[in-house]
Amino acid sequence: MRSSSSIEIEPLNPVIGAVVRGVDLTESLTDAMFQQIHDAWMEHLVLFFRDQPITPERHLEFGKRFGELHIHPAAPYAHENPQLMVIHTDKDSKRQNGSGWHSDVSADEEPPLGSILHLHHVPTYGGDTLFANMYAAFEALSEPIQGLLLELEARHVSDYTGQYGDHKPQRAFPSATHPVVRTHPVTGRQALFVNAGFTRRILGVSRNESNALLTMLFEHIANPAFQCRFQWQKDSIAMWDNRCVQHFAIWDYYPESRSGIRVTVKGDKPF
Repeated sequence: MRSSSSIEIEPLNPVIGAVVRGVDLTESLTDAMFQQIHDAWMEHLVLFFRDQPITPERHLEFGKRFGELHIHPAAPYAHENPQLMVIHTDKDSKRQNGSGWHSDVSADEEPPLGSILHLHHVPTYGGDTLFANMYAAFEALSEPIQGLLLELEARHVSDYTGQYGDHKPQRAFPSATHPVVRTHPVTGRQALFVNAGFTRRILGVSRNESNALLTMLFEHIANPAFQCRFQWQKDSIAMWDNRCVQHFAIWDYYPESRSGIRVTVKGDKPF
């Protein structure tokens, strides 16, 4: 365990994820505390906080410290504010938010920088989320495959038809072309940027070659060696960097419910 002032950072494993202690997110952060959290985020990619009964107002304030907030194309929202995305699954749900490996809304021309999820209701058992390090996934590939992927772009497409019932979408479903390997604008590290949730085709190669490459990469990304697993509790918060992280929310708690609010920070165009 490492300590910086009153903040303690405890890594979950050497690859990804850390629990942050000594921070009360129900109150405004000093600039020094915010910088410590930001630096830990860049190092560990995903940060977890326990016992944080934040209000929607404080949740928004915390998110805005990292940048302008993103609005999901189609998801329902709380308190008449589309920046407060509702995350909810119960016995009547047809699907769960976050099922399958993905990076949030990667089909946007400027995909989100990061996401901050607060769960205020969790099932008795289950409902964990897996997170995977896309730096590590890229670095684990052979040099010839790395070289090939660095030259390629892929098409990301979203389709939320029917996923949110009668809720009216906020905007047209996005689609975009991004590099298969993106460079993180803060760390300068390279990360795989294709995901099973949104990536439909690698450009510049045949359909068969694209399918083969994507199948290989999707299987590679799911390697447990790149992952951590977070067990939610009431009023836990997880924040992940969408530029270098994918996640997978496990729906193993039927017929119980899981509910929360997500605030998402706008990003920039991948390069």
